[in-house]
Amino acid sequence: MDRFASIAVFVAAVDEGSLVAAGRRFGLSASMAGKHLSGLEAELKVRLLQRSTRSLSLTDAGRAYYARCKRILDEFDDANREASDAQRIASGMLRVAAPVTFGAMHMGDVVTRYLSDHPHVDIDIALDDRYVDLQNDGIDVAIRIGRLPDSQLVARRLAPCRMVICASPAFLAREGVPHTPDDLARAPRLAFSEAVSAGEWTLLDEQDRYHVIGGPLRMQANNMQMLVAGALAGIGIAYGPTFVFGEHIKAGNLVVLLPGFRAPELTIHAVYPSARYVPSKVRRFIDCLVEAFGDEPPWDDF
Repeated sequence: MDRFASIAVFVAAVDEGSLVAAGRRFGLSASMAGKHLSGLEAELKVRLLQRSTRSLSLTDAGRAYYARCKRILDEFDDANREASDAQRIASGMLRVAAPVTFGAMHMGDVVTRYLSDHPHVDIDIALDDRYVDLQNDGIDVAIRIGRLPDSQLVARRLAPCRMVICASPAFLAREGVPHTPDDLARAPRLAFSEAVSAGEWTLLDEQDRYHVIGGPLRMQANNMQMLVAGALAGIGIAYGPTFVFGEHIKAGNLVVLLPGFRAPELTIHAVYPSARYVPSKVRRFIDCLVEAFGDEPPWDDF
């Protein structure tokens, strides 16, 4: 007998609770469904199901075998759907959520290019720094920055999120250039108030030793553009992601400080609700993001 068909009958029997129902799913008689199961057990030399006239129950071996076979069949179904979907035109409404600053600064070109390439897709993109619930809010894909909590969501890495400490040339000419983490602790600092530890900045030296910079803040804000404005005006020293400060560093309006130290690197991910049958409009959008950003994103070109 066809091994794959026998596995499908076995899984269906467990799901449906009977061989009769499993046979019905595949247009087989109950006796033929039983033959598939018996043939599978004979080939494996192990009993998978304890069966009586009224019920079926998995053996220990059957329970482990069922879990693996169920995953295989699910992935096979997904592969078939994706192969079929690849030939179709992506269409429908795509709902995207992203952090305010990252979305405003870096997603505009990606979204417009995606819409040009997929004229049958419409996009509803919400820029919000709150932690959205994809299922409750009806979001197809969300951009998240930092360490991801354990969840049932599927994540795909888009790009690194490198952190940098910087200040304006005018500030450095007036206040002097800091050379150590201790120098930073005594300087006026500008911080993002929504960070986990807004007033504490962590750096690693060349020996991977941690240095935590604390102390009072000259300014804190829940919007990174406010910190950019403060840094450019020479109010103080700013700490944040290169996707915010990179263009100003490249233009010479801000200077990277303490180049011998580095901040712990974070990651930018796209997250979506399930790995099972990802619609083409979602899959192609994420592919577009990966292509646009990557391991050496454009904002790090300074």
